[in-house]
Amino acid sequence: MKSFMTGIFLMLLLAPAFGQEVFSKSEAAIQGYDPVAYFKEAKPVEGKKEFSYTWKESTWLFSSAQNLNDFKANPEKFAPQFGGYCAYGMSQGHKASTSPDAWTIIDDKLYLNYNKDVLVLWRKDPAGYITKANTNWPTVKKEKFK
Repeated sequence: MKSFMTGIFLMLLLAPAFGQEVFSKSEAAIQGYDPVAYFKEAKPVEGKKEFSYTWKESTWLFSSAQNLNDFKANPEKFAPQFGGYCAYGMSQGHKASTSPDAWTIIDDKLYLNYNKDVLVLWRKDPAGYITKANTNWPTVKKEKFK
């Protein structure tokens, strides 16, 4: 029984290493881009280290103190869907990296895509892809990002 409990404890302790819930190829979530800027400026804007915030075990960068404060007040409103992984890839059942310039806002939610070619594909049926991605996310978010 003791070894079973030790095993459970280790699984819980190491769980974050197996499933990376927020996309990060660098030191910051979504490659250091400011998620609030997509809504306010309608373009990708790089964040600055002096405006950083830790949320969901990831560091998020912002281009201004105001954007940082807006995010702190309501991170779910501004954070990209599916942890910033490619929304189209999530609809296909896997995690994929994203490009800061391949994005859309639909129903006041930010979606990022792998690149502009995938963004064109995504725009053919965003509602259908969102439905599929929402179904896949609870399982796929636990998988290790390759």
